[in-house]
Amino acid sequence: MPILSKRTESAERRREAEASFLAATESLLAEGASYADLSVERIAAAAGRSRTAFYLYFRDKRELLMRATQTVAELLYREADGWWSGGDGRRDLRTAMADVVATYREHAPLLRAVIEASAYDEEVGTFWRELTGRFIDATERRLVEEGDEPGHAAAKAFALVWMLERACYQQVVRGGRVDDPELLDAFVEIWERAIYSPA
Repeated sequence: MPILSKRTESAERRREAEASFLAATESLLAEGASYADLSVERIAAAAGRSRTAFYLYFRDKRELLMRATQTVAELLYREADGWWSGGDGRRDLRTAMADVVATYREHAPLLRAVIEASAYDEEVGTFWRELTGRFIDATERRLVEEGDEPGHAAAKAFALVWMLERACYQQVVRGGRVDDPELLDAFVEIWERAIYSPA
């Protein structure tokens, strides 16, 4: 077999193995397991692989959690980019917000785990703040494009993005009392007033 084919096959096997651990973790969290109580042995068993295999791909379960979250964050980023890069601000804003809420809903157990771990694990906390920072930076750039002065845009983006993150966590991840469509309407109203209403 040519060397290139072996490398391709090896990379494919690695992706499949990593994906199996990521999927197993999200599945266990969805079944009600808490991240703090999840052991590497349990994750490996759910993935149909050995504990030794786990350590071929991940340093520890913290790295696994962050990698799984990074995948979901990329989805959220692509959805939000519809507004960051879009032409029709108000229309694209509603679409982006709806997609973000739906993704939070779909991956609620995983996002609950990383947000809660970020409160007591400094490495996870730094990871989550940096990840959220990407959303703040992109929102700030769009606000400047909409006419905000840069310093004001930075503060406004910080407040809007963290408000969205906390509200989604309480509503979708922790089981809030508001219906998702009502929450979406509230998000859109708050962001539209902050961005498009004259000062």
